[in-house]
Amino acid sequence: MSEFKRIAPQQAQSLREQGAVVVDIRDPQTFANAHISQSRHLDNVSLHDFITQADLDAPLVVVCYHGNSSQAAAAYLASQGFSDVYSLDGGFELWRQTYPADVARQAAD
Repeated sequence: MSEFKRIAPQQAQSLREQGAVVVDIRDPQTFANAHISQSRHLDNVSLHDFITQADLDAPLVVVCYHGNSSQAAAAYLASQGFSDVYSLDGGFELWRQTYPADVARQAAD
């Protein structure tokens, strides 16, 4: 089983620039209010489709609120065959402080 790595926002930004996929596991309403630009929301409903359609060798950065829940999610995704998985330390809150211009907002449904 692959392991995940914990990384700081600066490392996550570097991975994003190299094409890493960023998945946000926060609740849908919170994600809709603000999220890392070009990240995609991942929840129990979308998880299966995401896993079956994803490139398992592409870098994958998992984001939550503060960097705690993303560790369990990253470990799970690594166990599902993803080979290059990261958990964002500090979560979205630290990302928003570090890269405020790289936060997308959208209207909730």
